[in-house]
Amino acid sequence: MAQESLIARRCERAVVTAYSELRQIGSDDMSAFQACTALYRIHHPESSINEARRLVAEWIDHHLVRKAPGPTDGCLCD
Repeated sequence: MAQESLIARRCERAVVTAYSELRQIGSDDMSAFQACTALYRIHHPESSINEARRLVAEWIDHHLVRKAPGPTDGCLCD
């Protein structure tokens, strides 16, 4: 995935990579999304499920759907 090198946050990169790879091997959208939400919460156990869902959806939309360049607002970690 070409966008990966532009993603500064490890959790964001992990989520985008995991979602992309899960979809490539045939996981349906909702299963991949739920797995990535769980992955985000492993990186950020303090996060609510709603916050995790919002960020994961934002990152998937930004990097994979719109293929937008540049950073996302995302979370505050590095």
